[in-house]
Parts: sequence; structure tokens; C-alpha cells
Amino acid sequence: MPLNIPILLTWLRVAMIPLVVGVYYLPEAWLPMHAKNLTAAVFFIVAAVTDWLDGFLARRWNQTSSFGAFLDPVADKLMVTAALLSLLALDRVTDVIALIIIGREITISALREWMAQIGASRSVAVNFLGKLKTSVQMTAIPLLLFNDRLLGIDAAMLGSWLIYVAAVLTLWSMFYYMKLAWPQIRERSGVSGRASTQK
Repeated sequence: MPLNIPILLTWLRVAMIPLVVGVYYLPEAWLPMHAKNLTAAVFFIVAAVTDWLDGFLARRWNQTSSFGAFLDPVADKLMVTAALLSLLALDRVTDVIALIIIGREITISALREWMAQIGASRSVAVNFLGKLKTSVQMTAIPLLLFNDRLLGIDAAMLGSWLIYVAAVLTLWSMFYYMKLAWPQIRERSGVSGRASTQK
């Protein structure tokens, strides 16, 4: 396993997952709810910054690796899933929103793995729509975790609007990637169908 600064930053992001979730399990006597919200939001923002930084440094220092390419999206999805489950438990997102976002991540991850196995991974490479979805999502989640007023802005309300926008972009990007992969899906399904008929 390669070990360099970008990969260490990715591992740091993974290590911060239990911190974002665990802070809400601390007794109120140790940390009141508003402090828990602030701490969880800060942890998530730091993790989001490492997501950008590890990719930037890997390209800048030419330290990209297949392991890093595997670990980076896994860390992102684990962090988002953990935060959404915490927000769901706190009743700050609906189960439908959480299901859409988490379900999409599972679906597209499986699709990309299958496309990589057949040598067509470039067909479903990350594009602008996926990046926009991620940006909106990574803005909405810390606002919902913070759940208070920030510089006169109701962070909870803004976060709620943005998470709905993120859900729409999530579905849009999922269908877009599925559309890109559909020719391969149809072709492979046709091959399987003919093989079954011949048997």
C-alpha cells in the first residue's frame, strides 16, 4: 500500500467519521447541543477540505495511485453517509432524502465497478454534473449539522433548501450516468440473453 501525504489526508478523512457521529453521543453535561452541532460541522468541513486537498496534492506532486483512486471516493461516501444518518437521527433530513443520496452512491459505485470490469470506466467518469452535486451536498450537510444562525443567516433553513437541491442533482446525475452506461448494459444483456437461448 503506497503511503504519501495525499493518502494520509484521505485516511484522516476516514478517521474523522466516528468523530462527526460520536460527538452527538456525548452527555449534555460534557457538551451542550449547540456545541455538539458546531463541533460536528467543523469536523465535517475539515474532512471536506481534505477531500479537495488530497486530490490537489496528488496531482501537483504526481503522487496519484490506484489505491488512492479507490480510497478517495470510499472515504467521501462513508463521510456523507455517516453525516446523513446522524442528521436523520436528529430529524434534520427526511428518510426520503437520505435514501435518495445514499442509494444513488451505492448504485453509481456498483455501476462504475462493473464498467471498470468490462473496460469501459471512462464512460461513467466524474463530470460537471457530479461535481456540482457534490459541491451542493458538501455545503448543505455542515449547515444542517450547525443548525443555528450564522452571520444573520438561518443555517438550518438554507441547509434544508440545499439538501433538496442536492437530492434533485443526485437523481439527475444518477440517470445521466445510467444513460451513458446504457449501451453497454443493453449490449451485455443481449449477449447473456442469446447465450441462455443457445443453451
